[in-house]
Amino acid sequence: MNDLETGESEESLRARLADLIQQHGDLDIAVQAIAQSTMPDMLVIGRLKRRKLSLKDEISRIRDMLTPDIIA
Repeated sequence: MNDLETGESEESLRARLADLIQQHGDLDIAVQAIAQSTMPDMLVIGRLKRRKLSLKDEISRIRDMLTPDIIA
């Protein structure tokens, strides 16, 4: 059962998707900034990269829910 079936509207999913994409981009900028510092904190970079991966998975999941299944 997906979110559309549980009553979450397509509009709210699209808003959530836009928010997740923004967060993913913000984390990418943060990782780049930390990596370019004179003493980059690899632990923080690792945490941010894991969070980015989690966001990417959620973005993919929502995109799949918003894309209708096409029977070939």
